[in-house]
Amino acid sequence: MSDTYHHGNLRQALIETGIRVINESGEDALSLRKVAAACNVSHAAPYAHFKDKDELIEAIKRSVTEQFMEELNDAVDSAVDSENAIIDMGKRYISFFLRKPDYYKFLFGRQNIIAHLKIGEETDEDYPPFILLKKTYLKYLKEKGIKKNRKEQGIELLKIWASAHGLAAIACMSGVVPPFDWNEMLEGDDLLR
Repeated sequence: MSDTYHHGNLRQALIETGIRVINESGEDALSLRKVAAACNVSHAAPYAHFKDKDELIEAIKRSVTEQFMEELNDAVDSAVDSENAIIDMGKRYISFFLRKPDYYKFLFGRQNIIAHLKIGEETDEDYPPFILLKKTYLKYLKEKGIKKNRKEQGIELLKIWASAHGLAAIACMSGVVPPFDWNEMLEGDDLLR
């Protein structure tokens, strides 16, 4: 995104600029005045969309999570079974943050993500992408007739999540140069099988 806003969706421009400011300087440095200046609009313009900085931060969290969930839901919806859904979710997880590394840094560097790994101990505060992964994993166990106790399920679920999350973290590192093209690798099954 450019440093100035000219036409289009000001709300989304403020969100994107807010992500950049938070990633560069932290939430304490964020202000509606600062994002307005970066978008080249009046200092009052953001107030048409957000009552204060906290509301902007919540809007950023929602926007990033909604976009991420669209990607993951599409992977689940288009998969032939739950095993392939898990693999496709992992690929989409990496691909999403490869395209949007600022989102990765914002979500996992600055925000408090809640995820109860223990099966049966979910809460309404659990991060929606993790809830989707957990549901898909449990569906996979049922489809395959695999019996595991809750501890084993939690460990395997953590390994699945860690694989995609770790690869996404590496893909977002600007100084890491892999011996392959990430997008080409994600078209195959070498990374997540």
